[in-house]
Amino acid sequence: MPSESAPPRAGRREWWGLAVLALPTSMLAMDMTVLHLAAPAISEDLSPSGSELLWILDIYGFLISGFLISMGTLGDRIGRRRLLMAGATAFTAASVFAAYAQSAETLILARALLGVAGATVMPSALALISTMFAVPAQRAFAIAVWMTAFITGEAVGPLVGGVLLEFFWWGSVFLIAVPVMVLLLVTAPKLLPEHREARPAGRFDFVSAALSLLAVLSLVYAVKLLSESGAGAGPLGFALVGLAAGAAFVRRQKRLDEPLVDLGLFRVPAFSAALSTQTLSVCGLAGTQLLLMQYLQSVHELSPLRAGLWTLPAVGIGIVGTLLAPRTVTRVRPATAVSVCLVLAAVGAALIVPAGPESGLAWAIGGFTLLYAGVTPILALTADLIVGSAPPERAGAASAVSESGAELGLSLGMALLGSLGLAVYRRQLSDNAPAGVDDAALSDAQQTVGSAVSAAEDLPEPASSGLVDAARDAFTDGLATAAGVSAALLLATAALAAVMLRGVSTVGHGEEETEQPPAPERESEPAAAHGD
Repeated sequence: MPSESAPPRAGRREWWGLAVLALPTSMLAMDMTVLHLAAPAISEDLSPSGSELLWILDIYGFLISGFLISMGTLGDRIGRRRLLMAGATAFTAASVFAAYAQSAETLILARALLGVAGATVMPSALALISTMFAVPAQRAFAIAVWMTAFITGEAVGPLVGGVLLEFFWWGSVFLIAVPVMVLLLVTAPKLLPEHREARPAGRFDFVSAALSLLAVLSLVYAVKLLSESGAGAGPLGFALVGLAAGAAFVRRQKRLDEPLVDLGLFRVPAFSAALSTQTLSVCGLAGTQLLLMQYLQSVHELSPLRAGLWTLPAVGIGIVGTLLAPRTVTRVRPATAVSVCLVLAAVGAALIVPAGPESGLAWAIGGFTLLYAGVTPILALTADLIVGSAPPERAGAASAVSESGAELGLSLGMALLGSLGLAVYRRQLSDNAPAGVDDAALSDAQQTVGSAVSAAEDLPEPASSGLVDAARDAFTDGLATAAGVSAALLLATAALAAVMLRGVSTVGHGEEETEQPPAPERESEPAAAHGD
């Protein structure tokens, strides 16, 4: 039934509130990549084992992924602003804890706490945006701005880390989040509304929360193991545990009167289509991006900072595209906009294929720029479709599902395409290793290009230089194979989006023509409690 009056347009308070939400989002994204350059300094100071260093780098993203769904639903129940401020407080304390960690174990614990705190902030921020911007066109642009902050934070993380490490100790990379979170805590009560379910919330189902955590963490860890060691009992075992926990979670949600995730959301065509498109798009981008960064550093011998600088044109164009995306879908249907972006991204991935070890830098950077510029606007468009197709009182849960889909796509892309590139590298190096390279040196060289360079130092000429050249050629072949698969995946996703999103209409200037989703099976009255 259509509303009798148009929704109120956002004013100055809401736009300032968006700025307050965008800043901490960029910090959360930055924390995912800022340690890439700090790892050597941490190793020198804390002397972690190889396994401990991996946990320092990875546990933050793991726990964000695992807690997103539970925290998104919790925000719908207790209040999104309340949960946001609790998460910001915890993130501030954990950042200081991490900065002054005196051992590897302490730093792992601090990074874990940062992950849990981050999982409270991200869905709360996106859900609050859906509350603050009721006009569809304004909401679409606001989500694009928020997504731009996330993209920017993730992209500049290594650059910021490199600058800080030039002048300060490794703990400084954590302290940059403190003033931003303090600003959020000071301004949130004045600029952000409170929003929670209108009816009294039932008991929070901790069993469902535990099952969702087990399912997500097991699947993400299985993908991580697959990327590191290939197929085997370990990845298969964790994948089976994750799938079993996920099946148990779904069965439990069907039986509960107050489920953690309303499965009815997945019956909304716009919701399920946008979620699928988002996950597959991120998958196609992430794996190629991972290999490309290694290609720039290992094959073309660029420093991490210089490699990051070469990707800035892609980031800049991606930001512009993301901000223009909401205006685009006022004129063309989302299915058309998303499909065209995916085709452009597929062309970009295909342009990386001919990049060679000697003169392929232009192909690689040009192709990646088009790939990145094609995928990033899709993230804003699909996030808007996912959140906009959910009932207002379930926006937190919908936001969490959206971000979980993106995290899953990120993990899958890095693992599957990364593993494919590594497999090609190992096979090509084995087939083309020069004479004079013994089995031990070849085995070491097959780990990474850096390992091949180290192994070559102990070999006489011409075997030494021949091994390095063969390793760089082999890695380039691995990148080309993964980029080709990424191009095919993105083209298939474009076709999928064209079909699945064809029922979603354009968003007019303040009016959304998309058919409204059916009411959820459980009755609830959407309401917002605004407080200053």
